[in-house]
Amino acid sequence: MSISFRTVLKWFWRYAKPYQWAFYACMLSTTAIYVLATIAPLFYKRLLDGIATSDRSTEAVAAMLVTVGMIGLVIGSRWIFYRITGYLIVFFESRVLNAMDEGMFRQLMYHSYAFFANNFAGTLTRRVKRFSDAFERLTDSFLFNILPLAITTIGAVVVLFMRDWRLSAGFFASVMVILVGNIAFARWRLKFDVARSEKDSAVSGSLTDAFANIVNVKAFARQRFEEDRFHVIRGELLFAQKKSWNLYETSAAVQAFVMLLVEIGIVFTAVKLWQRGILTVGDFVLIQAYLISVFDQLRGIGNIMRRIFESVADAKELVEIVEQMPDVRDIPRAKSIVVKKGTIDFQEVTFNYHKTRKTIDRLSLRIASGERVAFIGPSGAGKSTFVKLLLRFYDADSGHILIDGQDIRRVTQESLRAQIAFVSQDPILFHRTIRENIQYARLDATQEEVEHAAKLAHCHEFIVNLPEGYDTYVGERGIKLSGGERQRVAIARAILKDAPILVLDEATSSLDSESEFLIQDALQVLMKGRTTIAIAHRLSTIMAMDRILVLDGGKIVDQGTHDELLKRGGLYQKLWNIQAGGFLTEGEV
Repeated sequence: MSISFRTVLKWFWRYAKPYQWAFYACMLSTTAIYVLATIAPLFYKRLLDGIATSDRSTEAVAAMLVTVGMIGLVIGSRWIFYRITGYLIVFFESRVLNAMDEGMFRQLMYHSYAFFANNFAGTLTRRVKRFSDAFERLTDSFLFNILPLAITTIGAVVVLFMRDWRLSAGFFASVMVILVGNIAFARWRLKFDVARSEKDSAVSGSLTDAFANIVNVKAFARQRFEEDRFHVIRGELLFAQKKSWNLYETSAAVQAFVMLLVEIGIVFTAVKLWQRGILTVGDFVLIQAYLISVFDQLRGIGNIMRRIFESVADAKELVEIVEQMPDVRDIPRAKSIVVKKGTIDFQEVTFNYHKTRKTIDRLSLRIASGERVAFIGPSGAGKSTFVKLLLRFYDADSGHILIDGQDIRRVTQESLRAQIAFVSQDPILFHRTIRENIQYARLDATQEEVEHAAKLAHCHEFIVNLPEGYDTYVGERGIKLSGGERQRVAIARAILKDAPILVLDEATSSLDSESEFLIQDALQVLMKGRTTIAIAHRLSTIMAMDRILVLDGGKIVDQGTHDELLKRGGLYQKLWNIQAGGFLTEGEV
């Protein structure tokens, strides 16, 4: 998707608009600063002309002192406007940046599950930060560089025109040539800045990926491999940076040479005009003051344009994402689902991830209210996909999924997921306290309710033995807890949610035998009266179900109770025969 500069500005303005008065006030204050800066050299000219042509009479000295007073007034007024601008810019940018971060976070959170599966978390974090940084840089560049240059140039051209039109025309033409040249060159360099920005994101994503999988890196002794991989990715960024920055240095060198020629030309013209009696000594000071002021700003314009286009490139990365419609979204005026029984119907449902192989193939299934159903089958049979479709992490390619007769595509995602308690096989916890992680299921739950759920999940015992108890922080992704402890915290969270539909992606897979024995009783209580779907690996989970569904190739190839399926033979009996100690191998389930 190609994102234009106008589109980026539209997103910026979306968050800046509520505070536009502060922005316009900043513009007025900045304008006042540089109008005064343009006026100041006129008083210096008057002062020097007075010194050069006047006698030392009282009247002449008094006139010069008045001029000195005017210079002081101009300088004092500029100081006041500088302070006003400073306070306004702090007010404006701080509030807009806050609104931007919150708004972009909200925009990204509404993207579908597939979006997050296909994007590095670190890359997304960096893009959100870059977007707000880009706004800050663009705002600062406009208020402190572009606007001052425009005001100073216009003021200088007007004043010089009053002295001699040739000076004014030459000055204006020179500024325009340098400015247009810089803009054209910066636009040409934009593609290199975009490439640099993309490579920078790749570096960030690589770092995040390696750090997030540090256990694998250490366990497989792949530090050197990760270093070499990062060296290649960082090398691509180095090449992009050098190309972009070297182009800027070339531009700066050419610009400096042109400015030198312009300054020599204008001073030479001024000398000739002075020789003819058109200009005074004060005019030389006036001209030189404007040349120094404008050219000092122009010398940095190449860097400013580079910063602007880099900022646009950085912002485009995030705008490109938020401009995309989520794969899964609510229909207009979608209603909240009402679940009283928890009956689930899959009607001729077909789904595939890559448009090549059907993961779910015309699957039809009815799960009655309160029924406990286990899914079993080889890896890739479609068990986890079934759960993701039920939670509407993905939309089916065809067919319908109903809960209590309500098509889940026609209800809000939030209300749908509020009716389903989900425990994944590898639960990931927030880097927050244990209380906050359990309470995530129901934010208004009391401490007593949290502890009750924890006791049912048999995690209260180990929690109270921690130094901070329920206020213990679990670390990033819950790394401070063991796998079994994380699983039990996740089960406690599901118990607290008290939803009519329960989904267990082998919720006991990370538990030792003792913990599993304890948790089975809690799960039996939890499943009572609730429609339960379990992706099963363990025999203990399978045996507790009312019905077992055998999936293979995205289809239900057999179903029944444990005894019925064993009598019929087939795939279920094969899976049963390869069990060892009540466990099914991961590759077979």
